[in-house]
Amino acid sequence: MRHFYFVSAISVILLAAVACEKNVDDIVDPADNPLKKLELTTRSADFARRGNEFAFAFLDKVNKGSDKDFIVSPLSMQFLLGMILDGAKGQTADEICEVLGYGAGEVGAVNEYCQSMLEQLPELDKATKLSIANAVMVNKNYSLLDSYKSTVSKYFDAEVSNLDFSNNKAATSAINTWCSNHTNGLIPEVIKTVSPSALAYLLNAVYFKSQWKNKFPKENTSNATFTADDGSTRTVKMMRTGKHLLYQDDDILRAVRLPFGNEAYSMIVILPAEGKTLSDVTENLDGESWAKFRSSMVSCDVDLWLPKFETKFHIGLNGILSAMGMPTAFNSMIADFSAMSKEDVCLSSVQQDAVIKVDEDGAEAAAVSMAAFTTAALPGQHIAFHADKPFLYLITESSTGAILFAGKYAGK
Repeated sequence: MRHFYFVSAISVILLAAVACEKNVDDIVDPADNPLKKLELTTRSADFARRGNEFAFAFLDKVNKGSDKDFIVSPLSMQFLLGMILDGAKGQTADEICEVLGYGAGEVGAVNEYCQSMLEQLPELDKATKLSIANAVMVNKNYSLLDSYKSTVSKYFDAEVSNLDFSNNKAATSAINTWCSNHTNGLIPEVIKTVSPSALAYLLNAVYFKSQWKNKFPKENTSNATFTADDGSTRTVKMMRTGKHLLYQDDDILRAVRLPFGNEAYSMIVILPAEGKTLSDVTENLDGESWAKFRSSMVSCDVDLWLPKFETKFHIGLNGILSAMGMPTAFNSMIADFSAMSKEDVCLSSVQQDAVIKVDEDGAEAAAVSMAAFTTAALPGQHIAFHADKPFLYLITESSTGAILFAGKYAGK
């Protein structure tokens, strides 16, 4: 039997320095940049909450599998799985919906939610550069169903084009050039080669750059000791500031919120409570508990320490996604992607590569997710928040809490 390889998504999410139509290094008058919130239907707003259920489940699985620093993008995976979902039917589609946290049979509503996020997220903060792009690169010798192409074009604004995959150099260059163009060159290569029997590549790029609303004074940065979970220590560049910031704690965790720009986006840094571990934190976090915790954060005078750091991470996700509830998509005997192609295809591999840099000015990060298909064959309190031991961090949209990035810094 002939084998066709369908890489269903290379999903790119970036927080990076760039010179685009909006230069976030320019000073923006706060009076001309009021806080905006996402305007979502009741159903889509519920999807945002349930999307965080997926984000925390995903974060928990990744954290348990890595004792080192990591950075992942739940938002990237949500867009990726949303586009894969459009090609799925039956049990395969139901499982993907359930993993996303939306419930079986919600394909249409998922598309509408993704469309709302696609259109509104880039417009929330004039001091933040955020862009999202999608494309489907199809082998000219094969075809995707017109209905599938129409759906991803409508809801994901996907550019659909044909490539000659028998011309390996040109096809590979076209795919890598698209990624480089939509990531300002930060991810110039996502694929080494294409197979002439490949069916299509579907790509999603999200670009984000923003500066802290209140930057860390560079003169305060100095060497400090960071203690890992195993008790080992290392010297890191530790940024320090004293600010009124939103803070909260409970029996499991302590968290502080660092806003970007007009506060439409923020980074939330999470330390385990005394006697707890990061695994305790990720096991206990879910969409509902996090929404309650986030809404209870209060302004405190925080003595904040945060390492100046850079993390690069790669992870294969077949096992994680199967364990989260979508094994059928990987089963060549029963996977149903008949809404995508006339070929009998199944999901064969999913991976994500990501990078983040955090310094006194702000944060930049990048993530590339790729999936391959093959045929079936407290107020006023002074708080000392010293992130001198392993911590989690989330980069979120403020009105919904939607999680763009989630990571761990373990000092190694």
